[in-house]
Formats: sequence, C-alpha cells, structure tokens
Amino acid sequence: MKRRIHALPGNQALAEDLARHGGWPWTTVQVRRFPDEESLVTVTPPEKGEEAVLVCTLDRPDPKLLPLLLAAGTLRELGAARVVLVAPYLAYLRQDARFHPGEAVAAGIFGRLLDGLFDAVLTVDPHLHRLRTLAEAGLSRGRVVHVAADLAAWIAAHVAHPLILGPDAESAQWVHEVAARIDAPGAVASKVRHGDRAVTVTLPDLSAWRGRTPVLLDDIIASGHTMAEAARALRAAGWPTPICVAVHGVLAEGALDLLRSADVARVVTTDSIAQHTARIRLAGALAAALDA
Repeated sequence: MKRRIHALPGNQALAEDLARHGGWPWTTVQVRRFPDEESLVTVTPPEKGEEAVLVCTLDRPDPKLLPLLLAAGTLRELGAARVVLVAPYLAYLRQDARFHPGEAVAAGIFGRLLDGLFDAVLTVDPHLHRLRTLAEAGLSRGRVVHVAADLAAWIAAHVAHPLILGPDAESAQWVHEVAARIDAPGAVASKVRHGDRAVTVTLPDLSAWRGRTPVLLDDIIASGHTMAEAARALRAAGWPTPICVAVHGVLAEGALDLLRSADVARVVTTDSIAQHTARIRLAGALAAALDA
C-alpha cells in the first residue's frame, strides 16, 4: 500500500524525519484561522489506494484537536484507503475515572472519538494510570510504541557509570528495562503527592552505588515537581547533580526553572513533543511500527 505522511502545524520536523526513515513522501496540512477563530483545513488529496498518516502530537491538545479531526475526515472523504494517526504524546489519559459527581471521564470519551475516525492510532509510552491498555480507554485500534531502547541508547552514549533512578513507583517499568539494557543499577524512590504541585520523594538505600552519576528517569515531565523533589533529595544525600531523562517533555510553564533551582545538571527528552530538551529522536521507532 502506498503511504503519505501529513504533518499538522508544529509537527513538520518529526513528520519529515519519519518520512525519511520510511522512504515515504510527506506534506503539510494547511490550517487557516478565520477572524472568528474557526479553522479552514486543506490537505493534499490522497492517491488511489494510499494510506494517509497524520502526524500530530497532542500535548496542549484543545486547539489542535478540531483541525486534526477535520483533516482526518477530509482525507477519508477524498478516498484515502486508510487514515492513521501518529500522536507520540496522547492527551487526556490521566482523566480515567470520575472522582466527583458530574466530572467527565475524558480518557474514554477522547479515546472513542479518535477510534471512530482513524483506522489505527500509534502513540509512544502513554501515561496510563488505572487503565492497563489503550483499549480500556476506548482505543480498540490503538498501538503503543515502546522507546526504552532509545532512552537506554542515549544514556549509554552520554553518561558514564549511570545509576538509573525512578522518582516514583509509576516510573519503575522504564527504570528496570533501561537499566537492564545498559547493565546499570536501577532503583525506584517513593512519592507521596499532597496536591498537583506538592510532593514528597523518599530515596531508597543507594549506598552500594556511590561514585555513579544519578539519572532520574520517568515517562513524563509536566510541572517538574516530582523530578525536582527527587533531585533535591539526591543532593541532600550527598549525590552529584543528576541528569533528568523523560519520554515526554510536556514542561508546563516554569518547569525548567524549577528543575534548575533544584540543581539538575541537564534535562533530556524525546522529540515526542517539540521542545529544546528533545535530544532523543523517535522517527526510527515510529517508522518501524508503521511497517509492522
């Protein structure tokens, strides 16, 4: 099947890299905003029998969502054989339960919406909590691309004698896999959350690995508070300044300043979200997943 990559605004660099890895043509989706803030979306019409792959990472998702849906619907109307979404970061998965009367369970609503428009949705290491799979979030055709190998390769190439440390229990799956891949020790701290921006991190016994460089590893850096508290705990225990590595650099306003104030040596993320911290490129893993 023929395949063409279509980049939504802000996703051109990743789309071009993805197209280069796969040897596919690529184009941009044009989005024009009218004075009333409605969107006019224009796509490159697909050739007969062509699969259309839309690339749109979904951090800060609300302004991106309607142009994405209009692009998907238009490509299908124009005869695309398949319409696929590559969204390296997938939003709304944290809202997976109703904690107070009347709250929207956004994960299922959002998942079912995407599931009805796309023949497949590819995302990278989604931030799941109580849900175990994308299917439980309504994405029956969702596919997860795991990138621990890419994280491990960057750490092995840039950090001498690393100690891989997860800041909380949710990070354990990435810590153990990355540590095993590069034959480094790994450990996981414990966290107590007091609010959206207030946490306490307690380190495990790390005395056996003195002399190593601590690498704080997690799937996502959003507000930065968890990583910052882990970094402060390391420094208080006499460890050198840590390096922070994450799959998704959401990096809310002030997050990098907070991490710098916690004496973090460096912050490195993948290019699942276009940030200046993005040093780990995912196009190879995504291209392989598209061909799988």
